[in-house]
Amino acid sequence: MVRSATIDQDVLANQHVYLTLKRSFDFIASGLALVILSPLFLLLAILIKVDDRGPVFFSQIRIGKDGSRFRMYKFRSMGVDAEKQLAKLVDKNEIDGTMFKMKHDPRVTRIGRFIRKTSLDELPQLYNVLRGDMSLVGPRPCLPREYVEYSDYDKQRLLVTPGCTGLWQVSGRNALSFSQMVNLDLQYITHRSILNDIIILFRTVKVIFMPNQAY
Repeated sequence: MVRSATIDQDVLANQHVYLTLKRSFDFIASGLALVILSPLFLLLAILIKVDDRGPVFFSQIRIGKDGSRFRMYKFRSMGVDAEKQLAKLVDKNEIDGTMFKMKHDPRVTRIGRFIRKTSLDELPQLYNVLRGDMSLVGPRPCLPREYVEYSDYDKQRLLVTPGCTGLWQVSGRNALSFSQMVNLDLQYITHRSILNDIIILFRTVKVIFMPNQAY
């Protein structure tokens, strides 16, 4: 069944005050967080390096607002040859849709399992937020190989700046299907506000200390 568009473009076009406040909050909060969390960054870098002596950070091209491309950063949670191994694992995908998720992914390192479970691997994306590639709250940016399989309905989740966390991440994450993720993203976009963003951020902190379905 082909799903029709649900996002009112006029609503998005008249959110100037919200977008200005959101960008200001993103810039200040991400800058402060990078400074305050620098000791944690150092600790995680040491643990990752000791684990398998590979690079501390991992980056890849993601699709952002309106289909634009940018390089997103994470703490490396997989082996250095993870991308090459993916082709051998695609038939073991455990989530419906274009994304690849595998609960017991053999590519994940020992420290990688912990930082993925607690979402600490996402912290370097604060740099992406500072740059303006991402927001603290918004739909997760997809991979180019996922984007080419998107329907027009799915592409609506890219009408706004992608985020480090969002309604999907605090509502079940990998326990949800791709279709459910898209619906949650469109629900967030339709009802965006500073208050809703703050609520999602608080719920994200709770997930870090009480991990949900992240893996």
